[in-house]
Amino acid sequence: MTPRRFAPLSFLLAVLAVPAAAIEVDGRIDPTEWAGARHVVDFRKVQPLSGEPASLQTEAWVLATPEGLAVAFRNRQPASVPRTRQRVQRDFDEQVDRVNLMVDFDGDGRTGYNFVVASTGGVGDAVITSQNQFNDDWDGHWRHAVSEDGEGWSAEMLIPWYIAPMRGGDGGTRTLRVYLDRVVGSTGERVAWPAASYQRARFLSDFAAMEVPLYSQSLLAVTPYASGLYDNVGGRGDANAGVDVFWKPSGQFQLTATINPDFGQVESDDLVVNFSATETFISDKRPFFTENQGLFEYTTPSDDSQLLYTRRIGGPADDGLGSGDIDAALKLNGSVGAAKYGLFAAEESGEAGRSFAALRLVRDFSRQDVGMMLTHVERAWLDREATVFGVDHNWRPGARWNVRSRVFGSHVRQPGEDGDGQDLGATVWADYEMEHGWRQQWIAMHFGDALELNDMGYLARNNLNYGHWQVSRRFASLPEASRYASKDWRWRASSTFNDHGERLNHQFRVSRDSQLRDGSYEYAQVNVNSAGVDDRLTRGHGVLRLPSNFSAYFEYGRPRKGRWAWDVEAEVFSHGLAGNDRLGHALEIEPAWFASDALRVHAGLSTVHRPDWLLWQGGNLVGGFDGRELAFNAGLDWAIGERQELRVKLQALAIDARLRQAWRVDPSGAAVAVDDPVDDFSVRTLGFQVRYRYELAPLSYLYVVYARGGYREDPWTIEPFDGLRDSFDLRDDEQLMVKLSYRFEL
Repeated sequence: MTPRRFAPLSFLLAVLAVPAAAIEVDGRIDPTEWAGARHVVDFRKVQPLSGEPASLQTEAWVLATPEGLAVAFRNRQPASVPRTRQRVQRDFDEQVDRVNLMVDFDGDGRTGYNFVVASTGGVGDAVITSQNQFNDDWDGHWRHAVSEDGEGWSAEMLIPWYIAPMRGGDGGTRTLRVYLDRVVGSTGERVAWPAASYQRARFLSDFAAMEVPLYSQSLLAVTPYASGLYDNVGGRGDANAGVDVFWKPSGQFQLTATINPDFGQVESDDLVVNFSATETFISDKRPFFTENQGLFEYTTPSDDSQLLYTRRIGGPADDGLGSGDIDAALKLNGSVGAAKYGLFAAEESGEAGRSFAALRLVRDFSRQDVGMMLTHVERAWLDREATVFGVDHNWRPGARWNVRSRVFGSHVRQPGEDGDGQDLGATVWADYEMEHGWRQQWIAMHFGDALELNDMGYLARNNLNYGHWQVSRRFASLPEASRYASKDWRWRASSTFNDHGERLNHQFRVSRDSQLRDGSYEYAQVNVNSAGVDDRLTRGHGVLRLPSNFSAYFEYGRPRKGRWAWDVEAEVFSHGLAGNDRLGHALEIEPAWFASDALRVHAGLSTVHRPDWLLWQGGNLVGGFDGRELAFNAGLDWAIGERQELRVKLQALAIDARLRQAWRVDPSGAAVAVDDPVDDFSVRTLGFQVRYRYELAPLSYLYVVYARGGYREDPWTIEPFDGLRDSFDLRDDEQLMVKLSYRFEL
C-alpha cells in the first residue's frame, strides 16, 4: 500500500482536526460556520396565540462562540406574501418584517435582553424586566447583518459576552435561557420558539434553557464627549465636556461611571400641560442611566411606580433655579454565586445639589427569587433626608401561576415636620393561566398616608388601598373567514379607597384587544365608575364628593399599506360634578405618508372637550370650566443612509377654558356654588426640534440639534384654533447644539 492511497483519508482527518470556522456576520448563512449549532425549526404561532405551526417556514441556529452568542434566522417568504421595505430607525416600533432574539443570561427569569433586526437592516434593543415589561431606552453594542433572495431573507447576530453582567457557571458551562421569534410585517403574525408570549403574565421564565460553554469577555470602553450650545434668545453660548466609562473585567463584575455628563436636548420629551395633583412620569433616555439598569428595577402594579426613578437625578433643583447639575455618577453590577448585587450613586453640585445612593441585592431560588433595595437621598437645600427600604419576592409555584409581592417603607427626616415621617406600602399581584385561553388575575395594593417614595423614586399617589379581580379569555383560533386573527376579552371589577376609609370609586371595566389579519389592531375599553370622592383635587383642603361617571375608548392602528399608515383614537366620557349629565369627547387622527422606504412624514390633529373640568384655584376653591383643547403633532423621519438620520418633530397645543361655576368644598365634601372671582384662561405651548445624527462608529455619534419652544398662559380665552395658530409665534427658548461623542474600546 503506497502513501498515495492514504491521501484522501489524511485530508479528511486534517479537515476534522481544524476548529470550526468563526462566525462571519454577513447575513449569509454558511453551513460550515454553523456546524455544531442548535438548529431550531419548531416555530409556533404566538400572535395569534394559538400554538399552531408557523404559516411560513422559519429556521434558526444558536451557537455559543468565544466572541459571543451567535444566532441566525432563515425566513422563507414567497412572492405571495408582501415584504416590507421600510427602513427604520433604532428602537423602531413600526410593523415590519423582523426577527427577535431574547436572552436571559442568568437563566433566573429576572432580566432579559431583546435584540431586534428588521429585514432592511434596522435594529432595536431593549431590557425586559417583571417577566414581560420592555424598556427600549437602553442601547447595546452588538453585531448584525441581513441578506435577501427570491425565496426569503436571512439575518445573523453576534451578541458579545460583555453586553450585560452575568453570573458565573458551574463546571465550565453556564445555563442561559433563549427565546426566538419572527414577525411577518404584512399580517402581524408572530411565530416563536419556544411558544412563549409576552401577552401572558409569565414570559421570561418560559424561555428555553440552553447549556453553553462558560465564555467570558472583558471590555474597557471610554466615551468622551464635547458639546457646544448657543442660546439665540439669551444671546450667549456655552461649551461642555465630560466622559463616560464602562469597565467589565469579567462576567461577574461591571462598572459604569460618568463625569460631568451632558444631558443636552438631543432627545425631546413630549409636550405636557398638567394641571392635576399627579406628577407626569417621563422615561429616561440618558445613556448612563439606561446602561444595564435592569437589576435596579423595583416596580409595583401602580402605573410607572418604582423605587429608583432616574429622572430625579439632574431634575428640577431644590432651589427652583433650573435643573440640578450632575458632577459624577457611578454604577456597579455584579454577582457572587446565585446572588446579584448593584450599587448606584450620583452627586449634584452647588448648594442645592443632592446626593443619591441605592443598593440592590437579589437571590434566585429556582422557582422563586427574593430581593431587597435600599435608597437614600440627602437634600441639603431643604435639610431633608429620605430613606426607602423594600423587599420583593417573585414566586412561580407551577406552570400556571405567577405571584409577585412587594413590601417597602419610607423614613423621612426634615425640620419643621412632626417627628420623623415613616410609613409602609405593600402589593401582591397573582396571575393564573387556565385552559382554553381563560386567565384570572388578582391585584391588591396598600400605600400608607405618609409613604414617601418621590425623593428618589416615583409613585403617582400614596394614601391608597386598591384591589381588583380580572377574568380574561383569549380567542386565538378564529375562522379563516373572520377579519380578525385574534381577540382578547377582559372583565375587571375593582375598588379603590384612601387610607382613611373614604371610597374613591368602584369600577367595572370591560376591554377587548384585537389583531386583524391585515396586520392592523383594535383596542376598545368601557369603564363604569361609581360615585366616590376626589381627595387630591384641593391639595389637602377638603375632600370633594363626585357622582358616578363612565368612559368609552376606542383605538385603531393600521400599519403601512402602500404609501399610507393610520392611527385613530376616540373617547366619550363623563366627569366632574355634572357626572353623566354632560358628555365630553376626544378624537385624534394621525396619518403617515411614505414618500419612499426611507422617508416618512406624519401629521395629526387631536381635539378634547371637557364640559365640566374641575381645576384647583387655591384653598378649598375649585373652578368648573368648559375646557376645549386642540393639538397638532407632525414630524419627519428620514433614514438618509446606514449611518445618518434626520428627524423633525413639531408639537403645538392650545387650551381654552371658560368658567361655568366656582365652587367651595365644605367640610362634608359637598360642592357649594360661590361667586368668588375665578378667571377664564387660555394656554398655548410649542415644541419644535430638528435633529441630525451621524453614527461615526458603534455608540459614537455626531448630533446637530435645533430646538425651539415656549409656553404662555393668559387670564382670558382664545378659541383653540386661534390659540394653536398663535402658538407658532412662541419663542421662550431657541437653541442650536452640536455634540460629539466617541467610544474607544480598549
